[in-house]
Amino acid sequence: MGKMKPLVIGGFTVEKPVIQGGMGVGISLHRLAGAVAKAGGVGIISTAQIGFREPDFETDPLKANLRAIGQELKKAREIAPGGVIGFNIMVATRQYKEYVKAAVKAGADLIISGAGLPISLPEYVEEAQRENGLAKTTLIVPIVSTAKSAGVICKMWDRKYGKAPDMVVIEGPLAGGHLGFSREQLKEYGADSEDTEASFNRQEYDRETGKILDVVREYGEKYGRHIPVVTAGGIYSHEDVIHQLDLGADGVQVATRFVTTEECDAPESYKQAYIKAGKKDIVITKSPVGMPGRAIVNPFLDRAAKGRIAPKRCYGCLEKCEPSVTPYCITSALVHAAEGKLDEALLFCGSNAWRAQRIETVEQVMKDLTGE
Repeated sequence: MGKMKPLVIGGFTVEKPVIQGGMGVGISLHRLAGAVAKAGGVGIISTAQIGFREPDFETDPLKANLRAIGQELKKAREIAPGGVIGFNIMVATRQYKEYVKAAVKAGADLIISGAGLPISLPEYVEEAQRENGLAKTTLIVPIVSTAKSAGVICKMWDRKYGKAPDMVVIEGPLAGGHLGFSREQLKEYGADSEDTEASFNRQEYDRETGKILDVVREYGEKYGRHIPVVTAGGIYSHEDVIHQLDLGADGVQVATRFVTTEECDAPESYKQAYIKAGKKDIVITKSPVGMPGRAIVNPFLDRAAKGRIAPKRCYGCLEKCEPSVTPYCITSALVHAAEGKLDEALLFCGSNAWRAQRIETVEQVMKDLTGE
């Protein structure tokens, strides 16, 4: 197979059409993002409680997080000075606007945003650029899962701001972490089973992907430019990448595969949990965010299934979380994962985490994905 076409996003030409998906808390920080960017892909830092290691995180998590955004990007740039590096910021984040503005001020090349519809993203990015006198433009990339959500975001940005996305990420039902599907939709796609490899209705979601591509193409024509589309969810091998490119995607977003790399910011015990996991250990669970999520079964999930685990304190992380009724504190559960306290942790993963056999390097993963 010949060399893959580079991914062109705005003014950037990315040598390898692979974006590393954002993973929080603390799984994709500067080490992983920098390594992927250095290897010729796009490195993405997750802003989800990014400052959890800061000394003032317990007393002022927002301040700690906003400060850490600049610190993590600076360290990633030291690893990959000429690389393309951005942030993943969840729309469900409380003070979402502040996180977007901090990322722009820090000099992010792009912001990828999902877990809700990033309706106001163009406004917040422009505001931050204006306030900081920045000539550089941070590219804006919504995550969508359906043609309907793609249509809504494109229409809203067009009408409200006279803008179209710089790129679109289509996140399918085999992705890890929070999913942009209802439990019923996951069942319809065969993505809510102990063996998604056998049950997943790939053709059905491929059709939906085609519809999203049509929506994006329509707005690309309106704005006189090609809007690249990157697909995500369950992409693990070179064959998976080729399948997505054949559908018409310009590139892929991969997360789970990068967890079991030397450079991933996760602790060794977290990586080993992927390597030890079997197909039946990967389940759909309901997150306090209100969305289904995919994770590895462990003592924490067993306890959460039996009843509420009352939070010890509130970190103010989610816009719609009600501490008095939330089933558990998602910040505590994800920080525990990043700290290696696995029995007290929520271990988010993609549907193919069970395929991990060993620890690799980012360079090896990139070569495997691109067929080099």
